[in-house]
Amino acid sequence: MKEKPLSSAEPLWRKNVDLPKFDKLQQSVKTDVCIVGGGITGITTAYLLAKEGVKVILVDADNILNGTTGHTTAKITEQHGLIYDELFKNLGEEVALKYYQAAKESNNFIKNTIQQQGISCGYEEQDAYLYTNDYYYVDKIENEFKAYNVLDIKAELVDNLPIQIPIKKGLLMPGQAQFHPLKYLHFLLHDAINNGLEVYEYTVAMEVERNKHTTVITKGDHRITCNYVVSASHFPFHDNEGLYFTRMYAERSYVIAGKTDSKVKGMYINVESATRSVRSATIDNEDYIIIAGENHRAGQGKSSIAHYEELQSFAKTYFDVDHIAYRWSAQDLTTLDKLPYIGPITDGDPSILIATGYRKWGMTNGTLAANVLASYILKHENNQYRELLSPSRFKADPMIKKLFTVNANTAKEFIKGKFSFTGDTKVDDLNQDEAMITHNKGIRIGVYKDKQDNIYSVDTTCTHLGCEVNWNQEDRTWDCPCHGSRYNYTGEVIEGPAKQPLKNISIDD
Repeated sequence: MKEKPLSSAEPLWRKNVDLPKFDKLQQSVKTDVCIVGGGITGITTAYLLAKEGVKVILVDADNILNGTTGHTTAKITEQHGLIYDELFKNLGEEVALKYYQAAKESNNFIKNTIQQQGISCGYEEQDAYLYTNDYYYVDKIENEFKAYNVLDIKAELVDNLPIQIPIKKGLLMPGQAQFHPLKYLHFLLHDAINNGLEVYEYTVAMEVERNKHTTVITKGDHRITCNYVVSASHFPFHDNEGLYFTRMYAERSYVIAGKTDSKVKGMYINVESATRSVRSATIDNEDYIIIAGENHRAGQGKSSIAHYEELQSFAKTYFDVDHIAYRWSAQDLTTLDKLPYIGPITDGDPSILIATGYRKWGMTNGTLAANVLASYILKHENNQYRELLSPSRFKADPMIKKLFTVNANTAKEFIKGKFSFTGDTKVDDLNQDEAMITHNKGIRIGVYKDKQDNIYSVDTTCTHLGCEVNWNQEDRTWDCPCHGSRYNYTGEVIEGPAKQPLKNISIDD
């Protein structure tokens, strides 16, 4: 019988790390730059700008570093899956080479910053490996290696791994790295604050108003007047013109961490489904194995607990892990051509900058984004990656094919939600910490009973574009299968593109 995972989820990175707390914005303010989102992109951008004397305000809807960045596996690598052969074939050698160079420069920025500033964050150089146990993917790995050779990327094909996982073929990229992301970013945040950065938590940015100056309007109806807005909020909080919800799709993934007596050297990820990513971490002189994977479209698929159990089974099969001490999940966005969107939200609006679509490689792409966005604001004209990453780009092939695929899936989920059967469960039959979906007078209602027997009921129609949300028992959230919006059990938005909460509705109405 499988051992059940822990009843509460928490990232390993939060162990014995005391992050600073900040007040909620209580009044209207003025600044040079308003950054929305306190993850690696927002904090690194603030760090770069504050060093140059730019007045910056950073706001986050929750606690800083509690979003995707706080739930990362924290690999610092240019090896982003089977990406270079795909870019080479679909977009050309120049695009593939530029993406590699951008990733390498970003990772060198992290390394150099850590060394120059003396940041104690567990930075370790490690070899990175792609591998497969599926004969179908052997050719794909070999083609990726050929692309590496054309792009002059140092690499080696291997038939075995330094760990006990058997493989059919692998691809080694030496000289990559891993670190403790919160300790690194805590330093950058502290340095930026010393240089004048203001930070406000629990401050929800709702909209951007443009008159003489650009203004961010918060949920509390306060106004942040500025020259530039940086949307580093995972999904762009302002999306009136770019229609980014049609140009990206959201995926969830899962991570577990268990103590081990034998530290794993190297970083590993397979190329087939189901994904298995492996790395080690040493926290407080204790060694952990971190295993991630089980990717699926947000709001779709089996229960979260089942995903954790699959990862736990993998850990027990290949590693000396008796107990899973930590587990957490994350959500990330993938663009149509798999390159992130970084730059002005539209060609005609340079005052609103966005960064999104990191495809689960946020340490590299978040750092890349910060450097590119800072170059716009500081008016440095020599950044060579602007055109490559421009959010306004559109390549007919392959992007138009992916556009149809993404939006066909959305249409399917929209229809599925409207006609889904809710079963015969009655509200009175709910156990504590359990949810159900029912109908009342033609309205699809989600009902959750907490551990104190309080009942919370919401209209399950997503306030973004009207899809029907599904219950996520692990996180106690209502997740939209169309565009990845997420709400807590009371209906409040915790992840966009939705801005308005789910409607609270009485089941007795």
